[in-house]
Amino acid sequence: MSATTASNIDNATKPSSGATDIGQHQNAAWIFATFVGGALILNSYLWNWFVESDVPEQERLVSTICALIGAIFLSMPLLIRTTKSVISGKVHIGEMASLAIIACFAIGSYQEAGIVAFFLMLAELLETRSAMGARAAVEGLIRLTPPEARLVRDGKEESVKVSSLSINDIVRVRPGENIPCDGEIINGETTINQASVTGESLPADKLEGDTVFAGTVNLTGMIEMKVTRIGHDTTLGKVHDLILQAESTRLPIMRLIDQYIQWYAPAMLMIAAGILYFTGNIQNAITALVVACPCALVLATPTAMVAGLSAAARLGILIKNVAHLESAGTITSIILDKTGTLTTGQLTVSRLAPADGVEPAELLKIAASADRHSNHPAARALVKVAHEARVDLVEPGNMQEVGGKGVIAKIDGAEIALGRRSWLEQEMSVSTANLEEPDKSEDDGFSTIYVSKDGKAIGWIGLLDKTRPDASHATEKLKDTGVRTVMMVTGDRWGAARRVAAELGCTDLIAECLPEKKLEIVEDLKKHGHKVMVVGDGVNDAPALAAGDLGVAMGTAGNDIAIHSASVALLSEKLDRLPFLIRLSRHVRGVVNQNLLFSVLFVVLGLVAAGMGWLTPIFAAILHNVGSLIVIFNSAKIVRFGEEMHGTDQLD
Repeated sequence: MSATTASNIDNATKPSSGATDIGQHQNAAWIFATFVGGALILNSYLWNWFVESDVPEQERLVSTICALIGAIFLSMPLLIRTTKSVISGKVHIGEMASLAIIACFAIGSYQEAGIVAFFLMLAELLETRSAMGARAAVEGLIRLTPPEARLVRDGKEESVKVSSLSINDIVRVRPGENIPCDGEIINGETTINQASVTGESLPADKLEGDTVFAGTVNLTGMIEMKVTRIGHDTTLGKVHDLILQAESTRLPIMRLIDQYIQWYAPAMLMIAAGILYFTGNIQNAITALVVACPCALVLATPTAMVAGLSAAARLGILIKNVAHLESAGTITSIILDKTGTLTTGQLTVSRLAPADGVEPAELLKIAASADRHSNHPAARALVKVAHEARVDLVEPGNMQEVGGKGVIAKIDGAEIALGRRSWLEQEMSVSTANLEEPDKSEDDGFSTIYVSKDGKAIGWIGLLDKTRPDASHATEKLKDTGVRTVMMVTGDRWGAARRVAAELGCTDLIAECLPEKKLEIVEDLKKHGHKVMVVGDGVNDAPALAAGDLGVAMGTAGNDIAIHSASVALLSEKLDRLPFLIRLSRHVRGVVNQNLLFSVLFVVLGLVAAGMGWLTPIFAAILHNVGSLIVIFNSAKIVRFGEEMHGTDQLD
């Protein structure tokens, strides 16, 4: 019984549609057999109670025949599976239930055999439906993608199947519609609910050039987007595949149960034989066999782990293996990358310092117009702030980007140069003596872009890579969970690194660190007995992510490399998911321990009660169902763990 339950859970999480169809037909047959057999057994009891007391002895066969046929209907699926297992040389715990039913047949207790088989079949159907429900919830992710899309060709809109879309197609999405595939907005602005992918409850504002994901909901404006990924290659498709992959893995404790399960059945058979020998009552032995079917024990771990995976996925945390969910609770040290992890990784304009006679808006317009076609982070920051300030940009002429130094372009007939101060002074012969000196140095993480017009400096613009709004709160929460070391490791300069580390309250700091050095730091911590979590962007930090006991890639929505480079992927960029993951792991482990303790006590006390004659086989079968349901409901509570986290989105 238990072995088949575990098999059903495994089968239910496999992405094979053929296997799903077979399982559904098999379940339909079991449901038919269960309720037809149950009706016949009920009819047998009703005949005994209301009819047979008034008829002659020889006419009381109706009750017996109904009970016999009903018991055959109910027990046949279990007996067929037992026969196949014995023929193949495999002995599982489920065979004890079959032996109990056969024993009831042997002593002529057809009604009892039918009732025992009915409740055992009902338990299996409930467990199978629970596993299929988990699979259906995962499949529901894919159904978030609409079946049709509005394809735009030559300015005309036509409705087509999403499956027929190709990369670089242009798709129009109206307010209230789901995004059909991953893409990049090329026209329009909107607000999108990305909760299905990133777990963020607050909608995200999207502008031209921003990425959108399949299955998310367009809330406010009509947009046109260029298709970048379709089908299973979309972020939502990868989420679906990773959840299925995680659910099909097994914990060490589950493998341990599998290893010793072959000894369980013989041991229980010996106990049942001992009860029969000392009590001389075969009913007690049959009861012991029913009680010994440890469905609750086998369900104790996988149900809790699947619920934990669901709770994590709801907040945009993808765990590739359930063993990683278990190990997260043992973390004692965390190594955090700076750029893109603790900071936004995106420069923001923090100050405009125009020369005398130059307006700030003019300085911004000239700089952003000259830089508008550059992919440099500083250029994107300039264009973004100009857009937010509603500054009209002009098309640059003869734009030339000098790698690592700056940009030269023509704006309204004037020659504009912007970039490093040293480059303007030494190579462009521009004097910056007329400009105000920055009050912060680049060593403090404050970068400056100097701007000249026709060989004369007209001002500078200050940019800053800001820390994430929730970073300081997250590091405090990590310490509250018992993490002893919160270390920031970065390749950035010491000055900038010290500013961020001090702001966030990191316990340790290593700056100007190359990737190979990060790897050495991880190995050194592990040698000193630490369980290490490494958090990075999933690309530059790949060696360290792989070396840690747990590698977490941040903000991986739409990032193929990042999704596959770490054991845990955070689809959003919210650092509060890190302490939540540790707390979730410990909560899941606590529920698993509760389930295991209850399951063991259930079997032990049930065997004692069976030996003392306090239980009947029928009552034991009912208790068997109750025990399994208690474990399932106890595990189901985990799904709601962390619901309050949706409120923390407002902090951003």
